[in-house]
Amino acid sequence: MKTKGNIPQIIRNNGGVYQGDLIHYFRAVFNHARNLRYPYHNFRHMFHVLWLCYQACLFYGKLRLTPREMRNLLIAAMFHDFDHSGLMGDDDLNILRAVRGLERHILETDKKFLPDIELLIQATEFPYKIPSQCLDLSGQIIRDADLSQALSAAWVQQVIFGLASEWNKKPIEVFKMQGPFMSGLKFQTEWAKQMFTKDDIAGKIRETEEFLELLEEEPPLSSVAA
Repeated sequence: MKTKGNIPQIIRNNGGVYQGDLIHYFRAVFNHARNLRYPYHNFRHMFHVLWLCYQACLFYGKLRLTPREMRNLLIAAMFHDFDHSGLMGDDDLNILRAVRGLERHILETDKKFLPDIELLIQATEFPYKIPSQCLDLSGQIIRDADLSQALSAAWVQQVIFGLASEWNKKPIEVFKMQGPFMSGLKFQTEWAKQMFTKDDIAGKIRETEEFLELLEEEPPLSSVAA
């Protein structure tokens, strides 16, 4: 699937895809979020989710999502892990921190949509409390986007070492968790199913297995001799 837009272009809404721009919210996250340097729940993850949600907006267009709904979705993506603790567990508290961060920085023009945006943030709480079939399209998009970090090109540093650090686990333990996790991935939206095909997921599972083979097998004699 063809993708478009870098982060500054998305923030400025150069393509006129959604309502307004997100400059105020970008500055709020960049200048005030306390988790931007964490190993996994960091700037890269938050804005990767934003980038993916924007791709979904392009995929569905204004026939399925209004410009206002797109704006709500993109704001939620930017704030969904605002002030995350960087620790395993207590995701309900992380959601509370994100919602409070949004409430501190919400623009006057967006205040009447605050409940809608907060509901989208709550859709990312894990383990999930809201069944996927109960979410609207925007809720399913942000959940699919949040799930797909391991399917990106630069995933080992972000996912393996990042989560190992936050979960206080060894990187190889997190590697061993990836196969079962990706085998169980079930995307809800047609956008995500086309963005991350079954072949893509199978390829990432094979890549994980190859990493584990390198880490666990005895090195060949030629390697030892060298």
